[in-house]
Amino acid sequence: MAADLVRRLLAGERRALARALTHVENQSAAGYEVLRLLYPHTGRAHTIGITGGAGAGKSTLTNALAKEYRRRGKTVGIIAVDPSSPFSRGAILGDRIRMQELTGDPGVFMRSMATRGSLGGLSETAADAVAVMDAFGKDVVLLETVGAGQDEVEVASAAQTTILVLTPGTGDDVQTMKAGIMEIADLLVVNKSDLPNTDALIAALKAHLTMSEHGAWLIPILRVVANKEQGIAQLVEQLDAHHSYLHRSGALQSERQEQARHQVVAAVQGEVLRRILRQGASLLDDLTQQVAERRTDPHSAAERLLAAVSGELS
Repeated sequence: MAADLVRRLLAGERRALARALTHVENQSAAGYEVLRLLYPHTGRAHTIGITGGAGAGKSTLTNALAKEYRRRGKTVGIIAVDPSSPFSRGAILGDRIRMQELTGDPGVFMRSMATRGSLGGLSETAADAVAVMDAFGKDVVLLETVGAGQDEVEVASAAQTTILVLTPGTGDDVQTMKAGIMEIADLLVVNKSDLPNTDALIAALKAHLTMSEHGAWLIPILRVVANKEQGIAQLVEQLDAHHSYLHRSGALQSERQEQARHQVVAAVQGEVLRRILRQGASLLDDLTQQVAERRTDPHSAAERLLAAVSGELS
């Protein structure tokens, strides 16, 4: 089944792409087989991560970028990650609603994904979904994060170019000075730049950049009004310039190496946790009760759980 699905996907069948993404997101055996067969066909798309605080206008920017790339004859894949409820683990997937005007374009394929409890602004399978879009032949894959805050750094492990979206008058001039998210940005985009305090935010960003270490790539700061599509053409030119820089400097290969290491480690962590929870479910319940009653501590309980299932994991 997986081989036929991959064959149809590589032939450009959109329904096969949708089904492959579902298998991958569900982390099924078919999904892992699809990834194994597709991976040699990846590495061609320009993957762009879009992150920033809630309300920064990431979805509107993603929508505007997709339209600009389509005007330039590029095909676009969009993976929009929405937060899951900690109780039902469901998600509204509102990004699909905000980008409805793109749904009729055959050159655009959008997939909404829920975090399902994963941290860092992405779902656990977001990088795998990017690989599937890449193998399908999309020229550009836009990966939009949840928009939760300063810890959204996982996007750098799935994208070649990362955009940090900021808005004036919301405290971003202070928040961006914090460690973490600022360090992963390849481009700084000040959205809603027709609002007051834009100049103050840009001045703060410039001051921060002068004190930060950077390589040959000088991080640009761009003014954008995404809902009016102002500054989007210039943003795409800078995105293309960064992509060219990665190829020209040889940084793309080292970045791929680092991303591959991160993805392998993350896959190992996820798989080990799933096996432990599956094989040691009854012991976990007992240990949970002991921790709740203060008869043991969480670290000791974790060691006992690992010791109990280590033979089955080996």
